[in-house]
Amino acid sequence: MDMAPEEFRRAAHQAVDWMADYLATSRERPVLPAVQPGKLTDALPRHAPERGEPISEILADFERLIPPATTHWNHPRFFAYFAVSGSGPGIIGEMLTAALNVNGMLWKSGPAVTELEQVTLGWLREWLGLPPEFFGIIYDTASISTMHALAAAREMTDPEARKRGGLGDLVLYTSEQSHSSVEKGAITIGIGQQNVRRVPVDERFEMKPAALREMIEADVHAGRKPFCVVATVGTTSTTSVDPVGQIADITEQHGLWLHVDGAYAGVAAMLPEMHGLLAAASRAHSLVTNPHKWMLTPIDCSAFYTRRPDLLRQAFSLVPEYLNTAEHPRAVNLMDYGVQLGRRFRALKLWFVMRYFGREGLAETMRTHIAIAQRFAELVRGDKRFELAAPVPFSVVCFRYAGSDEENRLLIEEINARTNSFLSHTVLNGRYVVRLAVGHARTTWEDVQPVWDTMQSFADGRGAAAGR
Repeated sequence: MDMAPEEFRRAAHQAVDWMADYLATSRERPVLPAVQPGKLTDALPRHAPERGEPISEILADFERLIPPATTHWNHPRFFAYFAVSGSGPGIIGEMLTAALNVNGMLWKSGPAVTELEQVTLGWLREWLGLPPEFFGIIYDTASISTMHALAAAREMTDPEARKRGGLGDLVLYTSEQSHSSVEKGAITIGIGQQNVRRVPVDERFEMKPAALREMIEADVHAGRKPFCVVATVGTTSTTSVDPVGQIADITEQHGLWLHVDGAYAGVAAMLPEMHGLLAAASRAHSLVTNPHKWMLTPIDCSAFYTRRPDLLRQAFSLVPEYLNTAEHPRAVNLMDYGVQLGRRFRALKLWFVMRYFGREGLAETMRTHIAIAQRFAELVRGDKRFELAAPVPFSVVCFRYAGSDEENRLLIEEINARTNSFLSHTVLNGRYVVRLAVGHARTTWEDVQPVWDTMQSFADGRGAAAGR
């Protein structure tokens, strides 16, 4: 009943040709699609076909309907959120993953899935300078990785909670600038939003250790149970880096789990000049970093590490009879270390990327992105009509026009419309701020220059209108 091998070969070659052309000419496409909500829905049939259709028609409809309705993250002028790249070797790895179509829930159900994942994460752990005792596992996103960290932390503090439920007295601490997934993870495992403490930050948007200590001590005095602190290396809005070493001092004093969210910037530790970035994170109980953000790996691929895999397993292992397999000291059953049972072969694309580019190639790409961001930041610093809204430690620049929030909203709209780029925003200290995130493999300064030129035209126009 499946597609015949020769038909598959022809269609697959056609698809690969399309992909190669797409990657080569992506700069010519609009980053943001010119569509309104519902347009694609209305263009598609209301009902699925009763009889099968030729693959040639399906591919033709894909080309006609899907790319025009796609926001092209794999575009050199995608500067919103955290820019990403699905590189050639990663795409090939993803294709082969789909062809193998294996489920790595048990070692027996996917020996290659299990063992390649462990080896590849071991390589990455070495590149990042993490201790060898850190056990690695791949989840889909950092949101899910952080949720698993919180569950392991709960297990350490209250091992009966898994059976008993009722977690009203456990308290979690994280920065005001941390990702929303920390709070979502607390909701998911039953901690509750009211038990998430948002720790104040300093002028660099880094967590204040003194404030953290005071909040923990106040909760202990009130009879609550602090159990976990989440520090961030590369926050979502500003890419600030919390003082992990000082935070570790506090968590060790109080016996709390320390999780480090390095989803964006953690991989920068492979650069020799930033090799100390995660030095203090070696004292943490767990850490997450996302190869799909800044390591040219197609989404999704989130690398989670913990020095306490026993607690992670204790939190999630549940083995019905039909999944019982013979024990072996070298056989790891990855289903025991998380919520999910079915597991994709995500390590394959990461393996392709790491082998094709090597540490030096990936580091050079990050170094180029950082240089572009620093050059752009210098231009902002040199023009009094604009201001930097946060430090620029990596490849994200937070800036604003020295005017109203509404003017900065208009600035983003004008940049995105005139330069075929996509920039997004955040709010810092109550002010609307523009973000430019450099992270695509093919981005060059020539892609960023039009953004600066448009900013100049915008400021000139505002000045002329004001009679200045």
